[in-house]
Amino acid sequence: MRLSRRFFVIMIAMITWSTYPASATIDGRKAIVYVGTFKRESSKGIYAWRLDLNSGKMDPLGLAADTMRPVFIALHPNRRFLYAVSRPTAVDRTNMGVVLAYAIDPETAGLRLLNSFSTRGIDPAYVVVDRTGQNLLVANFGSNAGKGCVAVFPVKKDGSLAGASDFIEYSGTGVHPQRQQGPHSHAINVSPDNRFAFVADLGLDKIFIYHFDAEKGKLTPNSPSYTMLPPGAGPRQFVFHPKGKFFYVVSEIQSTVTTFTYSAGSLKALQTISTLPQGFNRANTAATVQVHPTGKFLYASNRGADNIAVYSIDSKTGTLTLVESVPAQGKTPGNFAIDPSGAWLVAANQASDSLVLFRIDTQTGRLIATGQSFEVGTPSCVKFLPLN
Repeated sequence: MRLSRRFFVIMIAMITWSTYPASATIDGRKAIVYVGTFKRESSKGIYAWRLDLNSGKMDPLGLAADTMRPVFIALHPNRRFLYAVSRPTAVDRTNMGVVLAYAIDPETAGLRLLNSFSTRGIDPAYVVVDRTGQNLLVANFGSNAGKGCVAVFPVKKDGSLAGASDFIEYSGTGVHPQRQQGPHSHAINVSPDNRFAFVADLGLDKIFIYHFDAEKGKLTPNSPSYTMLPPGAGPRQFVFHPKGKFFYVVSEIQSTVTTFTYSAGSLKALQTISTLPQGFNRANTAATVQVHPTGKFLYASNRGADNIAVYSIDSKTGTLTLVESVPAQGKTPGNFAIDPSGAWLVAANQASDSLVLFRIDTQTGRLIATGQSFEVGTPSCVKFLPLN
């Protein structure tokens, strides 16, 4: 594939080491909060905070990697490497996205670029490492041919990436006249046993299902090869329940969460529930969905209502009941993350350039404001790196 000169200039400009003060040395019951960002004009790349998991105190560590629009990030299971997908420019949508591999400095949490590749599509939206740590999977929102596309990149022992081991394209349209004129792959992830991979396509109202060979880095269509969401739903992201029996999809256009039962690559829809408070009638798009580590609660964010919906999960059926809708204390909470201990939630309010920390009541699932808010330009993705 021939890449533009501008593409290589961008990649070279991204190579950087970040400098941290000595006080940033990581120790104790803490976590690093890494944050990807959406716009180059108000941010410079990937930022980091240190979170004390006992007290909830967050300390800014500054810029971890200077890079162009790292819209989504992922961590390797061994906690030594971080990966990001970058959209080189917001204006010229003919440029391919970039996937970048970083080594994490164990003393400072700074990031050192290892290498990078084209994502093989336009506007990459999601990146994840498979559960064995052998492969990186990328979902591209678009491609030059107007097709949806996903790619798999093998991960080397030193954390760097090899060239794509698989690349899949597909076409089609949905019913929404503006948002579904073609495929838009918005998320990709693997099953709890690492045997299947799933792709949420916002433009086609489909969850694609693939057999996944981690040793070869290959995707093979399952039979059936997809499951459908309601017409015009716009599936954006999804998450498995910790026990592996349930699968939850948040749909951007219709602002809903759909519950599925899951078994060996098979999905069966059980329930669809609104993400919005009763009586809300303004414009809204749902964004991110996460399940609490205990499996008792589910959280979904709303851009427009600017809140996070909290649901209880029925342990037997997996169905949802709304507990509360909590203001995100900012505008456009496109992404959020829950720390692995289940005690804290960090919301990224993209339009108000802020991160907000909430404490989670682990008995009720309710969110409690901590009063901590941090300025960062257009935050688009939050990931926790546990340090113990």
